[in-house]
Amino acid sequence: MTHTIQPNSPEVTPAPDATDVPASTAVAPKPAASAVPAALKRRIPKYSDLAPLMQFKKPEFSKEARLKRASTIWDLRDMAKRRTPQAPFDYTDGAAEGEITLRRAREAFLDIEFRPGILRNVASIDLSTNILGKPSRMPVGIAPTGFTRMMQSEGEYAGSQAAEAAGIPYTLSTMGTASIEDVAAAAPNGRNWFQLYLWTDRDRSLELIERAAKAGNDTLMVTVDTAVAGARLRDVRNGMTIPPALTIKTVLDASYRPAWWFNFLTHEPLTFASLSRYTGTVADLINSMFDPTLTFEDLDWLRETWKGKLVVKGIQTVEDARKVVDHGADGVVLSNHGGRQLDRAPIPFHLLPGVKEAFTKDNSDAAIMLDTGIMSGADIVAALALGADFTLIGRAYLYGLMAGGRAGVDRTLQILEKDMARTMALLGVSKISELTPDHVRLLTK
Repeated sequence: MTHTIQPNSPEVTPAPDATDVPASTAVAPKPAASAVPAALKRRIPKYSDLAPLMQFKKPEFSKEARLKRASTIWDLRDMAKRRTPQAPFDYTDGAAEGEITLRRAREAFLDIEFRPGILRNVASIDLSTNILGKPSRMPVGIAPTGFTRMMQSEGEYAGSQAAEAAGIPYTLSTMGTASIEDVAAAAPNGRNWFQLYLWTDRDRSLELIERAAKAGNDTLMVTVDTAVAGARLRDVRNGMTIPPALTIKTVLDASYRPAWWFNFLTHEPLTFASLSRYTGTVADLINSMFDPTLTFEDLDWLRETWKGKLVVKGIQTVEDARKVVDHGADGVVLSNHGGRQLDRAPIPFHLLPGVKEAFTKDNSDAAIMLDTGIMSGADIVAALALGADFTLIGRAYLYGLMAGGRAGVDRTLQILEKDMARTMALLGVSKISELTPDHVRLLTK
């Protein structure tokens, strides 16, 4: 409909309806101009604005500063690799054959989902626990490791003293590079355990047991997964020997790591907890010591001989866990020797729920400990939630040792402690006893 204005008519034609205007001629209304906020207007910065931002620090190259920059165990591993010759680093870092077991052990901790609770009071986190009748300030101890002073000259002394300061147990290996007596003297107030390989020569084993008891060790940890040495191919390729051999390759390697060689050559030559001196390959040493004829009768003999706590390390099936407890063990360590013996061996973290269930059915109060693959405090918390009473670290501790001696081991334990406390707080638990299997779900592929 259209409206027109007649000549001389006072009537005003109404404005056309929007529907009366062709779409092609419609004009959208212009938006009102908005003011630019003052905070978004460009300006030349003032010195007073820049001054608080310019907090340049003098570069720090000390060992303490370097270690402080490490936020994870992986960071310490990177430092260790830069500072340690290839042969001893690979001895620590490597595993048997294709290293499948080690890779799977680490992946096991990655293939979980935490299930946190909310609205819990987690202002204070208590990491303390009891293991084998005595308190530990954290649910982790240092596992037995062989040839430790070869990784870094402070070796077992650094490990035992760091454990003493942290209030956790330290385990000296039969193949450790410090004597039972010297470690006890270095950490007189620490909780020292001794790990035993039963030798073919029982008299020599008995001598070690007596020395461990006399030095104040309250726990004997017998390792049972070493009928023969595993095929540790990195060591074979590196020509790993005890002590390290000075070849053209090692001399060239030393040129990039002079501090390691200086420390190694200017300290007392390597000695062992069970041997005065040895020269030869690692595999030859292991095969000369390990007894492939061990049976449960030998465990019975050990139970009668040792009066303290007895732990069996190297358990890889539920059936064997139950059986060693029946033969007098006070605890078990679910372990595949860090993946260094049988490749494609069972993964301790996967074995854990079955062992816990079996011990519960048996009304057993034997301690369940676990090692292999632990690289963070979150890994430890996951293991505790699924039924472990305690955990042990080997490589994680050695990475810290190689990265910075005693200070590096301290840093390892600080990182793990912080990880555990943060993980527990985010899960909504304030103490170890509150962790349950409901806090962890195993992901399936």
